Amino acid sequence: MLLRQWLRSAAAFSAPRAHSGCSTTPKRKLPEDGLQLSDFIKESSRKQRQKAIIPSIEDTKEYLNPEDLNGNGRTVCYVTYGCQMNVSDMEIVRSIMTKYGFVETEQKEKADIVLLMTCSIRDGAEKKVWNQLKLIRGNAVNRRQIVGVLGCMAERVRHGLLEKRNLVHLVAGPDSYRDLPRLVAVATGGSNAINVQLSLDETYADVQPIRVNAESKTAFISIMRGCDNMCTYCVVPFTRGRERSRPIDSIVEEVRILRNQGYKQITLLGQNVNSYRDMSSMDFASTSSEGVPGFKTVYKPKTGGLTFTTLLEKVSDVAPDVRFRFTSPHPKDFPMQLIELIASRSNLCKQLHLPAQSGDDETLERMGRGYTRDLYLRLVDDIRQILPNVSLTSDFIAGFCGETEEAHQNTLSLIQAVRYSFCFVFPYSMRGKTRAHHRLTDDVPEEVKNRRHLDLTTVFREEALKLNQALIGTQQTVLIEGKSRRDESFSFGRIDGGEKAIFNNSELLLQPGQYARVSITDATSQSLKARLIGVSNI
Repeated sequence: MLLRQWLRSAAAFSAPRAHSGCSTTPKRKLPEDGLQLSDFIKESSRKQRQKAIIPSIEDTKEYLNPEDLNGNGRTVCYVTYGCQMNVSDMEIVRSIMTKYGFVETEQKEKADIVLLMTCSIRDGAEKKVWNQLKLIRGNAVNRRQIVGVLGCMAERVRHGLLEKRNLVHLVAGPDSYRDLPRLVAVATGGSNAINVQLSLDETYADVQPIRVNAESKTAFISIMRGCDNMCTYCVVPFTRGRERSRPIDSIVEEVRILRNQGYKQITLLGQNVNSYRDMSSMDFASTSSEGVPGFKTVYKPKTGGLTFTTLLEKVSDVAPDVRFRFTSPHPKDFPMQLIELIASRSNLCKQLHLPAQSGDDETLERMGRGYTRDLYLRLVDDIRQILPNVSLTSDFIAGFCGETEEAHQNTLSLIQAVRYSFCFVFPYSMRGKTRAHHRLTDDVPEEVKNRRHLDLTTVFREEALKLNQALIGTQQTVLIEGKSRRDESFSFGRIDGGEKAIFNNSELLLQPGQYARVSITDATSQSLKARLIGVSNI
């Protein structure tokens, strides 16, 4: 018996371990003079300590009964941070938890369970979560409350979250939401619980999301997960895993359901949404790589399957009275046949997100973006040849590693040349695990980053103001999303290009989900003022 244990211990020291993301330990080197009895005792004790702190999935399956997974009416408060994908993910979490008998509450202090969907794209996003965790703990009336961290921060920080034993009790990565009832059961039993195992095929295609903002008649549909681009600044490939796409039929069916429920706008979501490729439908395989000539990737061109162009065509056909948008794309995946399709369909919004990140070639090279400034501008010109009134938005990073003042000026001039209707601008924040973290130096001082951030914001708003002022006097179709917070007699919605329009709705009293025809009367860089003309169709 002792010999068998000794041999298993020796294998544990020397055999390579498969990476699962779940409560694993680094591989240990075998001592040069061989294993001693003391080594066996230390290894056995270490495993017992680890099991006592964080039980593994297999361990907990042995002592949990199916009834332990049942919520039995326990209340859950859901808190969401970050991008639209996180909003969509929380809708999936709601569905899973509701199926197991958990009940949603907005009373965070009294809830039995609080689940935070988190973002890890920047250090500031994680600081918000840490501050919120402290507030939750300090304000909790329910002293047996279980707090869980989900999503990207869970995947990046992992066991570091559980070290804050008074703040976090369970951790679940983006591919582990189906495991939440088990994790809650483990945490209820007094142990910390974690599952950050990434998947090569999880898309939650069979989970019907529970949407809580139904009154706006707008919805998100996640069509693919993960990212293969490996931009040097980005942690997403490490927190969301490799790209994989939902079967096209499941997406079309979800669109059909939403249309029948009265939804009027659907945004298709993905970390790299326009690289969508359904490889389960090989009977109708495409040989096109759907790429833009000249743009490079870190992977070989992908062929076969049904592409994003095919998906967009199908959803446009099945719901002709629903507006479709999509985010977040990559410029490399905008073939002209996709742009031509958008031009030909009235329900495909003429708004495109083209994340540039920088307008400087050397900076783009260090970022690993796969294109130059000239290629990007040529793509913009090609798009505007087909969509002359397209509304373009973008992302920019201020103060990336090695960015000079000249490089910064190149980015400002790109914004002026393209003229975006909106830009998301952020000062660079070094993230662990990224290629930049391993290979580059975060050498731009914080005060310089902040100044450049302000420069970028100022310039894009100047250009956005000119674009919005050019809309004064035009008539636009607005999908009403809700009432103004300042005055309930006013409603707001977005025109086809995505700009927000506000107008007096006290006479016709049109409801969210209806299309209104308006005349633009005034503009700022952020929104449009309008006069209601009447009811409209897209």
